[in-house]
Amino acid sequence: MSTFEGFIDPRPAPERATGLVKWLRENLFSGVINSIVTVLMALFIFWVLRSFIGWLTTTPGWGAVIQNLKLFMVGSYPVGTVGEGGVEGSNQVWRVMAAAWAMGALLGLTSGVWKDTLRSFAIGFAVLSALVGLFVLFTNGNERIAYTIDPVIFWFVLAAILIGTYLLATRLGGRLRWPLVVLWLLSFPALWLLLNGGILGLERVGTNLWGGLLVTLALTIVGIIGSFPLGILLALGRRSNLPIVKLFCTLYIEVVRGVPLITFFFMAQLLLPLFLDAEIRVDNLIRSMVAVTLFSAAYLAENVRGGLQAIPRGQFEAAHALGLNYFYTTLFITLPQALRTVIPALVGQFIGLFKDTSLVSIVGILDLIGISAAVRAQPDWLGLPGGVFREVLFFLAVVYFIISFAMSRVSLQIERNLGVGTR
Repeated sequence: MSTFEGFIDPRPAPERATGLVKWLRENLFSGVINSIVTVLMALFIFWVLRSFIGWLTTTPGWGAVIQNLKLFMVGSYPVGTVGEGGVEGSNQVWRVMAAAWAMGALLGLTSGVWKDTLRSFAIGFAVLSALVGLFVLFTNGNERIAYTIDPVIFWFVLAAILIGTYLLATRLGGRLRWPLVVLWLLSFPALWLLLNGGILGLERVGTNLWGGLLVTLALTIVGIIGSFPLGILLALGRRSNLPIVKLFCTLYIEVVRGVPLITFFFMAQLLLPLFLDAEIRVDNLIRSMVAVTLFSAAYLAENVRGGLQAIPRGQFEAAHALGLNYFYTTLFITLPQALRTVIPALVGQFIGLFKDTSLVSIVGILDLIGISAAVRAQPDWLGLPGGVFREVLFFLAVVYFIISFAMSRVSLQIERNLGVGTR
């Protein structure tokens, strides 16, 4: 027997499967039963895709989505309409567009400074904005609305702002880090004043006129920003050595986690006014924001507490050996490690919070789900076979998926950069 005989494949050359052919043979056609299952699943997937694409391209119900894009985005936010006598009503939608551009600029700058973490996020939203602009351009579904800024221009400008600010920040580098932190902190009250108005000559637009994606994002952003520091304080309080503080935080967390979110919305809308004077009127959306914040903080507190308990005891002992007190030990050593550990749980909670905001439609606030119900009830679509139920819900599913997927991808990138689970 030759020395090299054992290393030579005795099969003829055509039988030596490599690359894709090898993978197909090993995974999909490794036996008779496996091959039959593969063929049947391929036929089933082909039938589903064919039916879905046929419905997607032929259903007449897309008109309900196209002609109500403004409602889905901002609800009843004031906008001029074209009547027989010209433009009727004041147009304030430019304020929403300006707020979106400002957030796009901040996101682009942040992506340029923290390139590895947010680059794909900013570029992805820029591409998505351009695609939406093309969709609005070719559908032209809002021809009876007198926009101050054409929607097509808005989407293309948003895409340009995202890319332009990203490229600018990549050149300026780390010099923008702290200015960006300050700008992010100032942006939220500034945007609230811009959208709500009532100052600097801006017409007041009550939140009862807000709706659609604007309300959904407002509830989500306020819930995340408000619950984050509150949840951290509750987690630290539950681990405190002070009996009163520990008892209060424990009771709060357990009671809130034992009650469904919709109960908080009903309490905020129905019970809270009973405890206030008749002259004091708190806006419905603001009450819902408070309810979302208080509810989310309890769950976030448990996630952070789990991260704190995962830190080895030696970390605390080393900090004490260096002479650090409890405040500096928590701020610089234990809390950063705990937050790094629970990033997947925190982002999962934030994604769940984003989707749970749809419950506000039950208490009369027209978020995306509430707007969809109003659109489906419009007389123009009642004559269509099956109405526009499937078309509207498919549109909502795409919106929710895009935002949730973007949040999950950012989380994944942060985990990779911080080495979560690897070091």
